[in-house]
Amino acid sequence: MTATYVHKGDSIDYTPAADVAAGDVVVQGDLVGIAKLDIPADTLGSLSLTGIFDVPKIGGPGMAITTGTKLYWDSANKYVTPTEIEGKYMGKAVADAGDNDATVRVKLTA
Repeated sequence: MTATYVHKGDSIDYTPAADVAAGDVVVQGDLVGIAKLDIPADTLGSLSLTGIFDVPKIGGPGMAITTGTKLYWDSANKYVTPTEIEGKYMGKAVADAGDNDATVRVKLTA
């Protein structure tokens, strides 16, 4: 036997060093997940690796995002961007977001 099935893979176990709030985006290497529930420090919880989430984006002129755009998580500024520079691939936009929208709907892609 080479491999043993563990589970579907929609989420992974995660034990944070500091408290994580529901909705927080967590980056581990090149893996981006989102906490669906609060996870206290040093307590086993889970991160979603799939699903559709409304995620913060920058608003203003020229900041619209169209459906199908690849999006990257900017950990320093805590928003998604279509720019790969220093961002971790998060997924694709599944709905258009206008220039002044505060969020964009993203389908997570592990």
